[in-house]
Amino acid sequence: MEELDAFTRVLDYPMYVVTTADGDERAGCLVGFASQCSIDPPRFMVWLSIANRTYRIARNASHLAVHALRNDQKRTAELFGSRTGDDGFDKFEHVDWRRPAHGTAPVLQDACAWFVGRIEGHVDGGDHVGFLLAPVEHGPPGPVRPPLLRFGDVQDLSPGHPA
Repeated sequence: MEELDAFTRVLDYPMYVVTTADGDERAGCLVGFASQCSIDPPRFMVWLSIANRTYRIARNASHLAVHALRNDQKRTAELFGSRTGDDGFDKFEHVDWRRPAHGTAPVLQDACAWFVGRIEGHVDGGDHVGFLLAPVEHGPPGPVRPPLLRFGDVQDLSPGHPA
């Protein structure tokens, strides 16, 4: 574990908000473990903590939406990273969102980039489960590549759940 900690301590990876829905239940959380994992076919892997309500909703969902945030969106990161829906708190009442053409996963209106992915499979990773996504819809590209919200920007947040 020490060797991995020494390696990951130098990383400053992008943070994402991942949202999903199953029926009338919506959920979303702040995620740092995510990456493109295939070019052809295009695939993206998102890792959700098994302690998280978003994971419990996502297990029965067909799609996830993955949102990149600008570095000035720490309030959104705090909402999705420090609050839990387990206590009945509805995070979506505090942001502008819409349902995309491909159904269930809420799309945050102010994300600098987003895509909706169909869940193709799951991978057990210990205290996180990987969701393999096949992109089916995405937001329009912005005119410039904005500075993204990164792990270093949010490491002071108190998580809504332990990892």
